[in-house]
Amino acid sequence: MSHLWGIDLGGTKIEGVILPSDGSIKPICRLRIPTEAERGYDHIVSQIGRVVSELSSKSGLARPERLGIGTPGAAEPSTGLMKNCNTTSLNGRPLPADLNAALSMDVLVANDANCFALAEATLGVAKGASVVFGVIMGTGVGGGVVVNGKVLNGAQGIAGEWGHNLLEPNGLPCYCGKIGCVETVLSGPFLERHYASLSGTRRSLKEIVALANAGEDADAVATLERLYDRFGEGLSVIVNILDPDVIVLGGGVGNISSLYNRGREAVEKYVFNDRLTTKICAPTLGDSAGVFGAAMLAAT
Repeated sequence: MSHLWGIDLGGTKIEGVILPSDGSIKPICRLRIPTEAERGYDHIVSQIGRVVSELSSKSGLARPERLGIGTPGAAEPSTGLMKNCNTTSLNGRPLPADLNAALSMDVLVANDANCFALAEATLGVAKGASVVFGVIMGTGVGGGVVVNGKVLNGAQGIAGEWGHNLLEPNGLPCYCGKIGCVETVLSGPFLERHYASLSGTRRSLKEIVALANAGEDADAVATLERLYDRFGEGLSVIVNILDPDVIVLGGGVGNISSLYNRGREAVEKYVFNDRLTTKICAPTLGDSAGVFGAAMLAAT
């Protein structure tokens, strides 16, 4: 295949890209249109078709035989039906099959965390590593696994979903219906909630980090100390099971620079080994990772 085509399906926008197949991160063509998800499932499918048509028109290239799509959820392998999508009109619908039919091409679907991990493993900071775990810590907590340049989806399409591992048995309820998930401890909203429970004041995560770094607020310091320790506990489970060469931290919480030393020290404390050789890295592709990873699906 001479070019790689990918689409990042978001709740508010659909982004498309054509990449050269030589490992370059300079797009041949890139564009965005609104998702208009409020208009329903069929409209989303037609908007994806519009992106493919506009990419072909703007680039002068023929439509591809294969197309990678990153989605806000996953396709259940046994049925092909979408699940866990925050664009709720996708849930329970056969998006891969419908796109195959509508676009007359082979469509490969992976969730956005898997696309993030694949992009960083093939084009970004973890390029060349055999086993890569991509972490998303933002409004939620997710993850993706890439082994030898290929996404590991798993028998149920949930490989990498460490955000719903148990971390605090007597913790807070999660949207998934369980109690004490990693997401209820390490996501941005829950970190802000924890700080408010200590201080009685609501602040943004960015403000909390700044106050902690300045040493001006004991509650902010305590919030970050708890973050480091729980991050170590949660991620050590991944290291013990998967033993990745590289872990890449994405999402807003991943921007906290002290995670790369204090958080890493906590992982090393909890991991089943006398030292930690796994690299924990910041991503290098920024907001391009999702759509670039979708394009790389077409190469796997």
